[in-house]
Amino acid sequence: MSAWSSTLDLLRERNGGLVASGRDAFPTSRPTSWAPDHVPFDFVMGIGHREQALSLLDTPYLVEEWGLPKDVVLVSGDGHYWIGLDYRACGRDGEPSVTWFDADDHSELALAPDFRSFLESLTSAGSAT
Repeated sequence: MSAWSSTLDLLRERNGGLVASGRDAFPTSRPTSWAPDHVPFDFVMGIGHREQALSLLDTPYLVEEWGLPKDVVLVSGDGHYWIGLDYRACGRDGEPSVTWFDADDHSELALAPDFRSFLESLTSAGSAT
């Protein structure tokens, strides 16, 4: 199943918004600027423009604004950090990995080989620490 299929399945269920508290973090093997053992995933950007809400369609602007790699589609973040579908290695038609981008310290961390794996590994921020 492609990343877009997994992403669209999620967005069909709910077109963006807050993530359930039991699934609001992704565990990491090393510390990030956010926490010693996880990154936040507390909301998902939807498709389409809504007042005062970021959208997947805002990715080109956000990539430029925050100095992020061009071959990503951002799915969550607040400006200082982002989680994105990373197409740099697979190309436009491939299966993107999921990457954490820290815009403040210009670092990144590969999170999952694909979006489905990312979703399946989500946990509670309370249990991740």
